[in-house]
Amino acid sequence: MPLPRRQVVMPDPSLQPYFPHWQLSPSPTRPPPHPLPDIPISSCLLALFILGAATHMTIFQLNRRRSHKFLFSGLLFGFCMARIGALVLRIVWANRPDNTDIALAATIFVAAGVLLLFLVNLVFAQRMLRAYHPRFGWNRVLGWVWKGLFGSVVAVLIMVVTATVYGLLTTNLEAKGKTRDVQRFAGVYLAVLAFLPVVVVAGAVLWPTTPGKKKEIEKFGEGRMRSKVGLLVGTSMLLTLGAAFRAGINFVPRPATDPAWYHSKAAFYCLNFGIELMVVYGYAIARFDRRFHVPDGSSGPGHYGKGVVVVNKEEEVFGEGGEEKEEGDDLEAQKGGGLKEVGRVVHSSRGQSRSRSRGRGRGAAGEESESPTLVEAVLQDGVDGKKEGVSETFVKGEV
Repeated sequence: MPLPRRQVVMPDPSLQPYFPHWQLSPSPTRPPPHPLPDIPISSCLLALFILGAATHMTIFQLNRRRSHKFLFSGLLFGFCMARIGALVLRIVWANRPDNTDIALAATIFVAAGVLLLFLVNLVFAQRMLRAYHPRFGWNRVLGWVWKGLFGSVVAVLIMVVTATVYGLLTTNLEAKGKTRDVQRFAGVYLAVLAFLPVVVVAGAVLWPTTPGKKKEIEKFGEGRMRSKVGLLVGTSMLLTLGAAFRAGINFVPRPATDPAWYHSKAAFYCLNFGIELMVVYGYAIARFDRRFHVPDGSSGPGHYGKGVVVVNKEEEVFGEGGEEKEEGDDLEAQKGGGLKEVGRVVHSSRGQSRSRSRGRGRGAAGEESESPTLVEAVLQDGVDGKKEGVSETFVKGEV
């Protein structure tokens, strides 16, 4: 009895392994990037990102020399370097279209780099909220909410990388469908996260204050608050456009043999790298390092507008033994008989001043003094080292 012929069931073409939209070339049957036009376009974008990285690193170094702490310039430098790596990988991939490892690395770099810009805008939105509503913005519960948002960006990054790699390598249709669901969720979440600064800033500006009280804004950085609002809202809207585009195409998959207009090279490069370049150069030209700078150590209402006065703790001032010793410079005074005086002041935890002195030739002696201007008194009194209200604290010695 002949055995029944095995039936081969072809899977849905839309679920066959295919590369994402950004990896399509002019030929639908050849998913990897083609030397033309990918290499020329990637090379131009590479030069622009190198210039952006050099600009932000220069700003960061100049600020560091002036003790102007602003780490976001360094963060945008890191973002530009990540984009440089992604574009280099795409150029290499165009020359070696059959290399799976390069394809995966390029895909991951393209998908994950933009998250750094989302973090920058979230921090700026937090500062705007604290400036317009200090008590609410510095609320401890709200602070934990912000930390949760920052942590969620890292979690979504891990989800995107894992789902992207597994979805490209597996041929299991069920697993591929699950990875696509993860990508859809991550895309929508990142689009909401990109738009969140607009909601926060709009709420901070339009939120009414208590009746009868004038709205006081803790201004920070340079420039008008209106300019800061416009810059932050503008960049957030651009990032939202790119994130919404990437999230939307996940819900309308197309096979590699039948791409849509949103799978084209123009849509990919303009709505990904083009938007990011606008944000990078927009922040550099607007000097966001000056506009969004806040005093170091800000931790509560009033710190943005008035700055922060750092007060050392008692242990830091007096040390473990209750005293802090400050060595003074040697004072040489040649006046009259050509004598030399050398002193050292010791501040005790009781607010008193004790001076110990040494002489070059003869012995040393010291007494307590309560005058805060001991050195000035000695210089004015000359050789004797005495003044009314100041006990003798230096010993004369022959030169």
